[in-house]
Amino acid sequence: MDAGDGNEAKIMWTPNRGRSTKMDCLRRRINKKFDKNIETYRDFHRWSCDHYSEFWEEVWHLTEVVHSEPYTCVIDKTKSITDIPEWFTGSRLNFAENLLRYDDDRVAIYSCGEGRENVEEITFKELRQKVSLYASAMKRLGVQVGDRVVGYIPNCPEAVIAMLAAASIGAIWSSTSPDFGVVGVLDRFSQIQPKLIFSVNAVHYNGRVHDHLEKLEKVVNGLPELEKVIVIPFVSSASMNTTNIRNSTTLADFINSGFDEGQIPVLHFEQVPFNHPMFIMYSSGTTGAPKCMVHSVGGTLLKHLEEHIIQSDMDRDDIMLYYTTVGWMMWNWLVSVLAVGASIVLYDGSPLIPHANIMWDLVDRIGITVLGTSAKWLAVMENRGLCPGKTHQLKTLKMILSTGSPLMPQSYDYVYRDIKQDLLLGSITGGTDIIACFMGQTWSEPVYRGEIQQKLLGCDMYAYDETGKQSMTLMVNLFV
Repeated sequence: MDAGDGNEAKIMWTPNRGRSTKMDCLRRRINKKFDKNIETYRDFHRWSCDHYSEFWEEVWHLTEVVHSEPYTCVIDKTKSITDIPEWFTGSRLNFAENLLRYDDDRVAIYSCGEGRENVEEITFKELRQKVSLYASAMKRLGVQVGDRVVGYIPNCPEAVIAMLAAASIGAIWSSTSPDFGVVGVLDRFSQIQPKLIFSVNAVHYNGRVHDHLEKLEKVVNGLPELEKVIVIPFVSSASMNTTNIRNSTTLADFINSGFDEGQIPVLHFEQVPFNHPMFIMYSSGTTGAPKCMVHSVGGTLLKHLEEHIIQSDMDRDDIMLYYTTVGWMMWNWLVSVLAVGASIVLYDGSPLIPHANIMWDLVDRIGITVLGTSAKWLAVMENRGLCPGKTHQLKTLKMILSTGSPLMPQSYDYVYRDIKQDLLLGSITGGTDIIACFMGQTWSEPVYRGEIQQKLLGCDMYAYDETGKQSMTLMVNLFV
């Protein structure tokens, strides 16, 4: 962090100063509009925090947020934080409409995982069509604005489609992965009284097929408000006997119930206020029952667009794989990449099965440009003596992102020695409480060994010592 102030940390990667990024575009735009001369990242960050209203307004315009009604006010600065100021007052938009802004034959989703030999591809056009079918079926089941739709589901296309369908109606999405136990799921979902739940018959993990119907039955019994249970035949060889699960139906029957024969449903995007709820996430539950965290349509969208487009400089040629489950906030963060028009890769199962190089195989096979993982996984790669830079081409890979825990200095050595020298290694940190990042990657600053690059634009933060004084040393220790 702020390595320019006498920091002796080793430089691992240096940016190409001749490269013009979308962050540069935003900076030039702001300089011209507000008669500024911002040149360095540090000065840009300071301005973005001191003039947060103007900054986020320019992000809105640069990222071209799709909306039906314009805002009348970015934010009322006279209100205190306890008054919960409303952002982009008057605007109306739809989360799904922004993620489905493209309707062409470019690939939107690559899907693969343990127990599957093939990589499934879904284009943006096909994705819109599938969302339309799901949304139509949801409406026939009575799903309305503000209803909760949940997934107890693996990281698969059906999870993305169901989320987008719910969002298109103005409903709220929440999800947990199949590795959650019954009590853990009920501790979360029982608080929000969902109307629909999407789940699967079984999952693959660590070389085995795990039946999921028994756990699903117990979860359904603990959610009396559920009106319909949609079961996806995720593992074709596993049982689909849902006799004991009340109000259950197969995915095929659910989809067919949404339209009459010969009629193709039209996808309608319900327009909602900027602060309308979109996602419900949960605290870990280590200090009592998990606490609900409600994230808005506009706030989630705009923050994710800033991170994907401005911090990461992504465009339609990018392909991102972030190894995650639907129960981790990184899934929500990954899916928002669709709003850029880039492709996402959904991987479900163990990242070490059938062998430890499976992720690197996918980089070469699909042409992944951004690989997201955890510090632990990189440590496992090094401990196993893997050298992907020697065994794989990795021609398209330009950025590796790591989060979940601090990225140790030796992992920086490993990445640049044994994976690839010419890439941006971003140690990113954020939280479920904002479903986004506070600090992380930028193409405009060097990567220093063992350090997070920078605070993200628009995110101001300080650390204080026991005397109440700001401490940069403490800030580094907290986040690195």
